Parts: sequence; structure tokens; C-alpha cells
Amino acid sequence: MSVREFFGYTPEQVSHAERLASGAGGFVGIFLIAVVSYYFTGFEGAAMIVPSMGASAVLVFAVPHGKLSQPWNVLGGNGVSAVVGMTCYLYVPDVFLAAALAVGIAITLMHYLSCIHPPGGASALAAVIGGDAIHALGYQYVLTPVLLNAFIIFLVAIGFNYLFPWRRYPASLMKSASKSSPTQKQEDNIPRLSQDDLDYAVRKMDLLVDMTADDLVQLYSLASRYSETKHLQPEDIKPGHYYSNGLYGSLWQVRQIIDESPHEEPTRDKVIYKIIEGHDRFNTGIATREEFAYWARYEVEKQDGEWVRPSGVVESDTAEK
Repeated sequence: MSVREFFGYTPEQVSHAERLASGAGGFVGIFLIAVVSYYFTGFEGAAMIVPSMGASAVLVFAVPHGKLSQPWNVLGGNGVSAVVGMTCYLYVPDVFLAAALAVGIAITLMHYLSCIHPPGGASALAAVIGGDAIHALGYQYVLTPVLLNAFIIFLVAIGFNYLFPWRRYPASLMKSASKSSPTQKQEDNIPRLSQDDLDYAVRKMDLLVDMTADDLVQLYSLASRYSETKHLQPEDIKPGHYYSNGLYGSLWQVRQIIDESPHEEPTRDKVIYKIIEGHDRFNTGIATREEFAYWARYEVEKQDGEWVRPSGVVESDTAEK
């Protein structure tokens, strides 16, 4: 495993326009929130509350289509966490225990209410350790400034993201735009995935996926179309060379062509291969050159003990898994 894989570093694939738009949206949202928080809690309270809203701004403006960024998550996650945090402050005398309970209970309730929003943890914690300005508010802290700030960032996100045709907030507006666009359609040969299909897969994996069901369907559709264009051609398959199928986990393999039986007729033009890496390692097989080319995604070579693609990307059974 490389250092990059260990730390989970994956270069972002978004444009400069997307990155600049995210930063500009965060600036507008936090400027308004800082003014509101200062009005209700003064400098001391604002210093505790604004950072949690800064985290919300990162989600809402940097990943506006993410599941954790949607309005119910922003409003519900911050709201329920603020209630829990203030309750723990009022009824648990030990500040360390109150802080830990506030965050732990807030996470649990956000799970049950389907409104996971990471900055909610900060909203809960600020209620406990935010100082006299926040403590003096009592449960008013939930409405002003927490929910008011969350509502402000929600409104700014709707208006700001609407300025950019590739961004919509909430994600349901992007779904509506995609349906009404004549250029957005699925190919007939791409399997249809339903909400039930995706829900089943997520339940089996027992994961919280920060993508909406529609985003997953669109991602699968685009990836499937692209995948069909990435296979090698029969004439690219040559003896002695190594090839990978480009898959991950237990499906990943590297094969070497160890012999061939050339023939003008495709059904009789065959190659013999040996599995060098991956499942069924050291086994051999035979296939037509056309079949092998369809299996192979790209040619690879070994450098410093690792399989490397032509682009220089390290190939392994755990890469990008």
C-alpha cells in the first residue's frame, strides 16, 4: 500500500470554476452568519457558533449535491443537536460529561432522524462550553442563533448556487433540471437502478453514503457509458505483455500473454494467458484475442514492485476501492 492510499488522498476532478464558486459562496454565507451571531450573542458567543456554521458552509457550498448537505440535514442536524447540547448543559453538572453526552446523543439522534450533519456536533458542543453569552440564552439558543443561522445559510445556498447552471441547491432542483433537459437521457443498454436497489445495497454495506440516490444512478450511468469505450482492441494484445481488467477488490487481475495462435478468423485467433496477480493467481487460460481484448482495460508494467498503468497510476487490488 502506498502512502497516498494509506492517507486516502485522491485528487479532485472538479473545474477551477467549481472551486472558486464554492469559496465565494462560503464567503457570502459566513459574512451574514457572523453578523447575525454577533447581534444575538456578542463577540464571545459568535466566536463559538460561527465555526460550526463554517463547517456547514463547506458542505453546502463545496458539495451542494451531497446527502449531508441537504436542507433537512442542515436544519434538522443543527436544530436537534442544539436542543441536546443545551439540555445537557442545564441538567448535567459535570462539564466534561455534559460535553461528551451532548455530542454522543446528538450523533445518535441525527442517525435516527436521518439528518446527519457533521457541524451539528459543534452546535451541541458550543451549547455546553460556549460561555456565559450562550448559556444566558437557554433554549432560545436553538432558535437564535443556531436555527436562524442554518436558515440563512440555506437561503444563501439556494440563491447563490442558482447563479451557476451546473449547481443547484437543494439536490432535488438538480433532479428536476435533469429530467426536463432533452440532452439528459439514459442509454437503453444501461441497467436501470431504482431507489429500492440502492437502499438494499447501502443496507448490505451498512454505510452512510454522502450521495443522493439520484446522484448514484447518474454516476453509475455515466461510468457505464465511459467504461464501454475503454477496452483494448484485439490488435493491441501481444505476447509477453501484461494487462489489467481495471477492477478492484477480489475481481482485480493482471494477466500475461504467454503464447498465441494467430488466425485471420477472429473466432480461431486465440491467446494463452497466465494470471500474474489477483484471484486465481498462477492459473492459466485460453481465450480468443477478441475476448481477451474486451476483458483487458489497459496494458500495465511492473515498476519498483508495483503494477503501473500507462498514465503512471499505481494498480492494485485495493487501489480506489
